[in-house]
Amino acid sequence: MMVPRGLRRGFPLGSLLFVAFLFLARPVAASIGDQLPEFRECVEICKHENCGPDASHQTSIPLHRRLLLWTCPAECDYTCQQIITTTRQTGTTPSLPVVQFHGKWPFRRVLGMQEPLSVVFSLGNLAAHYYGLHRQVLPRIPAVYSMRPFYVFLARLGMVTWLLSAVFHTRDFRVTERLDYFAAGASVLYGMYYAAVRIWRLDRPGNVRGLRGWTALCAVLYACHVAYLGLWRWDYTYNTLACVVCGVVQNLLWSWFSWMRYRQTGKTWALWPGLVVMWVVAAMSMELFDFPPLWDSVDAHSLWHLGTIPPAVLFYHFLVKDAQDDLARSARLKA
Repeated sequence: MMVPRGLRRGFPLGSLLFVAFLFLARPVAASIGDQLPEFRECVEICKHENCGPDASHQTSIPLHRRLLLWTCPAECDYTCQQIITTTRQTGTTPSLPVVQFHGKWPFRRVLGMQEPLSVVFSLGNLAAHYYGLHRQVLPRIPAVYSMRPFYVFLARLGMVTWLLSAVFHTRDFRVTERLDYFAAGASVLYGMYYAAVRIWRLDRPGNVRGLRGWTALCAVLYACHVAYLGLWRWDYTYNTLACVVCGVVQNLLWSWFSWMRYRQTGKTWALWPGLVVMWVVAAMSMELFDFPPLWDSVDAHSLWHLGTIPPAVLFYHFLVKDAQDDLARSARLKA
């Protein structure tokens, strides 16, 4: 999803908080759950007794889980995560903390989904972009408005991005992770791209060369980003830094533009980007306070995804108001 825009007179608070998020965040320590001897022993015993031609008991995996590529070893891994977690919390010794396995909390799956609430909330974000396209942009922004194609692409890219997020949270494989990251990177970069197009009106006929140059630059940057991650080194730190830089730039751009639009129009809708950015930064801050999942389902990451749904809807309303006001002003100048 696009990184939202902020607004504060004198200095954009949203951008300040976004930078603070970058410096407060720290690389997550390697999970210790899958290193526990009791977990490893549990998995080995389970696979020996249930998997393979020599197993004493062949595990029957339900069709809906087989469709999601759950195998016997994967079933053993999941089952042992649940056993070890329950034992650590309810054993005779004092309760031990819940730990992560393979970099993830031990969620209780639903219909084969590894992180069911993150899947549901990712689909909620997809729905927000679908709403933005079919209830806001297409019916309410006239086809003659030159920024309309950029907003249509924004919504479609958002839907693809959140669909891939839902797929990744359903089943965590190397390919689903990479598709999720590449789509998220494209979404953030596009947010910076169309912000510059709108602010400096590169969409107008007289700015064709500028638009082509800006488009080519962003396309090359994204191609290099994907090539580095996919062909050279899968670097989480670099990926985070690249996305944050693009997010901060567009925050600054929209903060300045939004304030100028408010001064120009005196309309409160011009301030909506400020509300959006504060809302999303607050949702992102959940990642700084990561905690074991409540009821084996609700964690900080899922709440982050939940928190980005309403501001996405609000921002589409802003784009419509901005477009309608821009068209009305152009009509008055021509009259």
